[in-house]
Amino acid sequence: MTLWRERSIEERHLLNPSFCSVVLWYAAAGYVAKRNPAMPLAMSFLVLPFVLHRPTRESLPRTTATSLAAWLTDQPLIRARVAERAVALRPFTQEALLFGGAHQLLVLGADGIRASASAKKTIESGLAETSDEVRACAKRADFVGKWFEKAGKAETVLALLGVRP
Repeated sequence: MTLWRERSIEERHLLNPSFCSVVLWYAAAGYVAKRNPAMPLAMSFLVLPFVLHRPTRESLPRTTATSLAAWLTDQPLIRARVAERAVALRPFTQEALLFGGAHQLLVLGADGIRASASAKKTIESGLAETSDEVRACAKRADFVGKWFEKAGKAETVLALLGVRP
């Protein structure tokens, strides 16, 4: 990982571990909303590629009634690009997971990751003072978490996207 001071200004603003860990927090919170399982660690590496890329984020379905498999069939270019971005964003996801765990935003366990309930108030109050785009990322991350949980096991989701762990 490049030293912080040596990163480009864009990278420092868009891919900083604090923001990325909040995005992962929303995805993990969405994932556990229905049945309360932890989000598998492998799936956390798919969140940033879906949420941070505006065209992908804006093309996501509005409800989880549209299955991931059906949506990917209609979006072959996005499917290919998500896989590429997952590889490119892997170091940033790792850094966000470490940051989130160290700052008690995320609870990392053998079964996966969970959003820390004690961080909810802090995250939501901080989000209220951000831009519309940051709030859109949080909202869509919550959706992606719910969508992934409904899609099935991590192996299934990774296979649908053509991503290997």
